[in-house]
Amino acid sequence: MKLDTIVALATPPMKSALAIIRVSGEDCFDIVSEVFSKDIRNTDKKTIYVGNIIDQDKVIDEVVLLAYKGPKSFTGENLVEIIIHGSMLIANEVIKLLLSKGARMASNGEYSSRAFLNNKIDLIQAEAINDVINATSKEAKDLSILSLKGNTSELILPIKKRLADLISLIEVNIDYPEYEDIEVANKDTIIKYVDELSPKLDELTKSGEQGLLIKEGIKVAIVGKPNVGKSSLLNALIGEDKAIVTDIAGTTRDVVEGEVNLKGITLHILDTAGIRNADNKVETIGVDKSIDAIKKADLVLVILDASSEIDKEDNKILELTKDSQRIIVYNKSDKSKSINKDLINISALNGDVESLKDAIYKKLGISEKSFVTPSFNNVRQLGLLRRSSESLKKAKEDALNDLSIDLIAVSLMDAYNAVLEILGENNQLDLSKEIFSRFCVGK
Repeated sequence: MKLDTIVALATPPMKSALAIIRVSGEDCFDIVSEVFSKDIRNTDKKTIYVGNIIDQDKVIDEVVLLAYKGPKSFTGENLVEIIIHGSMLIANEVIKLLLSKGARMASNGEYSSRAFLNNKIDLIQAEAINDVINATSKEAKDLSILSLKGNTSELILPIKKRLADLISLIEVNIDYPEYEDIEVANKDTIIKYVDELSPKLDELTKSGEQGLLIKEGIKVAIVGKPNVGKSSLLNALIGEDKAIVTDIAGTTRDVVEGEVNLKGITLHILDTAGIRNADNKVETIGVDKSIDAIKKADLVLVILDASSEIDKEDNKILELTKDSQRIIVYNKSDKSKSINKDLINISALNGDVESLKDAIYKKLGISEKSFVTPSFNNVRQLGLLRRSSESLKKAKEDALNDLSIDLIAVSLMDAYNAVLEILGENNQLDLSKEIFSRFCVGK
């Protein structure tokens, strides 16, 4: 199918030294030749040109032009990148001129979409492009690069092949029972395959969950009664005076946010209003937001005052957070007369929070290997991994319950389809090809 030729600015829409305009489509060499001082229609390999973009007799800009002959391009189509001077006035003129010659504006992600449709990248790699662009830490970027290079996709390919082997073997036994030299697909065989593949899927899911933490970070809520040092702790963790700190209880009336990179993990920290029975409407709203932050947080830091006894307000907060992932922290340890070394003691005001940082990192359970190992680290991929694993376990359960092979195959096919969806592939399993590949030569 012939697709439209598309054009778009490939660099940020702002003044800079250079800007790049990307043109892709079967007719892109023809369209660009109409506005370029040289004819590039006969380009048969990657070629660099230097010349002018011309509108009738008027030179718009002197440019460097990179022409890529499809399928050896990012999109798999003929593609041209026009490097212009980084003026948005020039960029808009060039794009307007290309539109007048038959190109159309590209939609969001359309270049990557065409690369996917033309089998230049799979869906995991396509998602990784966006992840690389949006990465907020070096560690997240490095993980996304692994997926972009195809390393993550390679992890699922052996599982895909083994599932295809099993499904096609079942089809052989059902549709061609007369061939006695074909391996028998009985329930024991199915259980053997499932026992081989299930641990691999579970391992991929676990590494993906850790990869998701590295890529997206976690929400951390700092909670406690008024004046226990929550704002001081936020400032100490992020290394700047973002939250207002006073001796007046109830200073923080709204959620204050900050971010810090803790050994490669981004902590999205929420400093909340002190939780107590408020006596005015504004503070009540702040307390309600604090309680909501607890519900939404991945990790809750419950701050207690080490220099005083635990009271009813403290106990209320401990009860409120008992079902949350939490760390109980004793602040103002510098003012305490006795310190229990088995507890996490800090002095936020003095910046003494290393023990808490260590406790947070330990709580996350991230292995050093996770930072350099490709993983299925987005919600879509993880959901499909879990679906595939659950379907395999259902197939084993059906086999143990002595269901018929064709019914067991339904769960196996669902597991296979989930794997295909991870890669962005349709179910194109050519069963006839898989089946006949198992026949003896000459059959």
